[in-house]
Amino acid sequence: MLTGLSDKQRAIAATLVIGLALIALPFFAGQFGNAWIRILAFALLYIMLALGLNIVVGYAGLLDLGYVAFYAVGAYMYALLASPHLYEQFEWIRQTFPDGLHSSIWIVVPLSAALAALFGVLLGFPVLRLRGDYLAIVTLGFGEIIRIFLNNLNAPINLTNGPQGISRIDPIQMSGHSLGDDLVIGSLTLPSVQLYYYLFLALTVIIILVCVRLEDSRVGRAWMAIREDEVAAKAMGINARNIKLLAFAMGASFGGVSGAMFSAFQGFVSPESFVLMESIVIVAMVVLGGMGNIAGVVLGAVLLYAIPEVLRLTAKPIQEFLFGQEYIAPEAIRMLMFGLAMVVMMLYRPHGLLGKKRV
Repeated sequence: MLTGLSDKQRAIAATLVIGLALIALPFFAGQFGNAWIRILAFALLYIMLALGLNIVVGYAGLLDLGYVAFYAVGAYMYALLASPHLYEQFEWIRQTFPDGLHSSIWIVVPLSAALAALFGVLLGFPVLRLRGDYLAIVTLGFGEIIRIFLNNLNAPINLTNGPQGISRIDPIQMSGHSLGDDLVIGSLTLPSVQLYYYLFLALTVIIILVCVRLEDSRVGRAWMAIREDEVAAKAMGINARNIKLLAFAMGASFGGVSGAMFSAFQGFVSPESFVLMESIVIVAMVVLGGMGNIAGVVLGAVLLYAIPEVLRLTAKPIQEFLFGQEYIAPEAIRMLMFGLAMVVMMLYRPHGLLGKKRV
């Protein structure tokens, strides 16, 4: 049917089909309950995170095991500016904002991205000369430092509320409508979780477009030159310091945006949501799909998040149907499949599912 079309027309047609399918997907998934739409929404969040880390790991070749720190910075930024926490803790805020802090998404999200980018630069400066294992260890420590700070900044000044976390976070408001409420359009009712899905989908598309433009840009080629041979890149006149810092800042900003969306979606954040395992999973998404390959990273994020979540919902009913009782906990099956996927990939697809072999 598409044989008479040019390559560009085929690409446009394929994009339209995929776009329509993604728009219609929550209507189909919603037939089985809102939990399935929630899985789709979180899969999009992880795609955004994986695309951000792909800039650092895939494009620039800098192994970052503390990426979840930027996710946490964005989440807490939104939580502090869109919840009663600061209003209740500080008298001067109560006097300045008598109606409380209810910051707009158009203010909070750019601030979250900017603050996360700043933290990315702060991480990048001390590690400019490090590569490989040493870089991984330092970034891992950075991620843990941020988590520990969040866990302990409840005294002497209660900034993060410590391990109790921050609750009562405002849902996102757009065009006068709260995404925390269902949207009724005539006879059609869109549940809150579906509205968040569409917001995350729009942000994911924007981030993918930015990544596509970066990949073929002068900066993107400089990142890849440093990834392949930093000494040769410097000899060709590339400012490795600035390019590396830009990679850390750009990747971190995507993590900050994802964190802000997570905070608004959940309505609650705590340090336990940003443990080391989260960073490892995000790195695994990039590696599984293929470092530096946008489509591969998207695929890796979907496989490593959505499939385990689907198992969590279906493993117990399937075992009870087949064997009459549950023999293996869903979490055990999840980790088993996670480890098995990594082993099989390293044996048969060491460059990722959609990765290109480097010569």
